[in-house]
Amino acid sequence: MDAARADALLAEYGLTGDFLGLGGDPASHRVVAAMSGGVDSSVAAAAARRAGYDVVGVTLQLYDHGEAIARAGACCAGQDIQDARRVAEAMGFDHYVLDYETRFREAVMEDFADTYLAGATPIPCVRCNQSVKFADLLATARQLGADALVTGHYIRREAGEAGPELRRAADAGKDQSYFLFATTAEQLDFLRFPLGHLTKDQTRALAEAFGLIVAAKPDSQDICFVPDGDYARVVERLRPGAARPGEIVHLDGRVLGRHDGVIHYTVGQRRGLGIAAGEPLYVIALDADAARVIVGPREALTVRRIALKDVNWLGDAALSDADGTRVGVKVRSTRPPAPGVLEVGADGAVHVLLEAGEEGVAPGQACVFYSPDGHTRVLGGGWIAGTDRG
Repeated sequence: MDAARADALLAEYGLTGDFLGLGGDPASHRVVAAMSGGVDSSVAAAAARRAGYDVVGVTLQLYDHGEAIARAGACCAGQDIQDARRVAEAMGFDHYVLDYETRFREAVMEDFADTYLAGATPIPCVRCNQSVKFADLLATARQLGADALVTGHYIRREAGEAGPELRRAADAGKDQSYFLFATTAEQLDFLRFPLGHLTKDQTRALAEAFGLIVAAKPDSQDICFVPDGDYARVVERLRPGAARPGEIVHLDGRVLGRHDGVIHYTVGQRRGLGIAAGEPLYVIALDADAARVIVGPREALTVRRIALKDVNWLGDAALSDADGTRVGVKVRSTRPPAPGVLEVGADGAVHVLLEAGEEGVAPGQACVFYSPDGHTRVLGGGWIAGTDRG
């Protein structure tokens, strides 16, 4: 470790003293650091240790590594566990590996397969944060006597008048707020995100100064249990024989071809449809019950109203009082927030009305709300249950 450089960078980045905001001497506070074996979580843990906190590193073994196709860029593999362990050893804190395979399979992988078979498009990383990392691991951290759970996510937690607020990361290119919309107010009280105000380059600079083995490690790009990107093969392995062949049908009713299962398609897809047509066609909808892939022209992809389920609300007022609230809306992680309005019915049903409409909005994906002024604060979000072009 280049201690002088590390300490200078920590001071420059505001990661000294009680930077987690737990009160008093950092040495009096135990924190659990969730460590995936990547550079971000490693730096978050190392910074906390260098500041004097009593750090306990925890890495979750989420799936049977023998079943996965190990390759560079896939998270949670066996090498990642070893990397996390070596970072903990280098920084001088305890590290544990917890077997969460059964829980992960039930809460994330099974849901992934069932969602695809239902004709929707899942986001397993959100489910993992929602049901494993910020629920089960958070409970484990409390059992270990921790005062906080520290992660390497690029998102900010800031004090607000009504309590902690969730805000987008300073580095827009690394912001992970879309994947953390389901974080509850209670969880937010216990969570800390030390990297939310940093850029990736600053994080890597810290990793180099700390002398961490992961300093130059590439970012994970894939779903950890689908490292080769073949979603359909994973679904078929989890649900053998469940995929049904059926028809590819144009919006106007014409049958254009056959398919081997809706799990091979997603809303907005253009390439690989397996049909010949005189016009560019896109997947407009998936009817799993009828085993139909419905295609049409690009303009048919535009959606203006979205029905949501399982909404998590982080606004100051009650969700029931949010009807008519103007918000920024993200329906894809890679898209900027777009202007929209919340509609909250007397029965509690929540819809989002998009002012300009959005293409390729798929059931099963997330719809995340942001404050209208600058789109910096995360107000919550929900799962897309249905869409309306009108």
